[in-house]
Amino acid sequence: MEIRNNIEKYRKELELKNYSTNTIRTYVDRVRIFLENFRDLPEPKSVSGELIKDYLRQSSSVSVLKQNVGAIKRFYKYVVHQPLKFKYIEYPRKNKILPRIIDQDTLISKLNNIDNLKHRSILSLAYCCGLRVSEIINLKIEDIDGKMGVILITQSKGNKDRYVPVSTNILSLLRDYYLKYRPKLYLFNGVNGGKYSITSCQQIFKKYIDQRYSFHHLRHSSFTAMLENGTDIRVIQTVAGHSSIKSTMIYTHVSPKFLATVNTPI
Repeated sequence: MEIRNNIEKYRKELELKNYSTNTIRTYVDRVRIFLENFRDLPEPKSVSGELIKDYLRQSSSVSVLKQNVGAIKRFYKYVVHQPLKFKYIEYPRKNKILPRIIDQDTLISKLNNIDNLKHRSILSLAYCCGLRVSEIINLKIEDIDGKMGVILITQSKGNKDRYVPVSTNILSLLRDYYLKYRPKLYLFNGVNGGKYSITSCQQIFKKYIDQRYSFHHLRHSSFTAMLENGTDIRVIQTVAGHSSIKSTMIYTHVSPKFLATVNTPI
């Protein structure tokens, strides 16, 4: 089987359809591993639907299974032109796991006690706006509109742009940070220039906030705090960049203050 040519055709199809860089990388890797598994067959068309199902059953986790289904399904649609092989192969059911949150008072106290101005700016901005770690490292100076009090998040998950509000307190913090560090292009530069790394963001989160959790918990905690502070769920959906309100509604299940308003029957 000619693996390299098939992979390159697939990559070009994904790029033409404007998939994000991270999605292209993930899908191409998943399909490469898949094709390697059947390299003794003459071509991808030779892999039967049953063989594909057997391969998918070997996925190490639900998340990997979901990636495999998405990647291989699109490969057979865009490159092999056999979309019907996936007619009876569905995405796996999601495990309904509630996000962990850190309460507002605890987080604000920990953020205010960070002496390193750069680290405090990164973590505080992420919490204030509910940003993903990828959105933090890709922020550019020009994306911040201090007069309007908003930040432009460009080409985030799903290749979507959105504006998010930022508080005057955080804008003041970012001005102090800018005057001290003088970043060039990206708001948060790495040691050797360029972007600040995802690994570094995760490290400072664990150092200052909580060893048990990850940077993404700032996002969960942010939206929960917004809900508790009275922000309408539809507004939170817009700030979060969720396509479906169902994704945002999960925060009504984890907010202690929100649940405390329930009048129990006894």
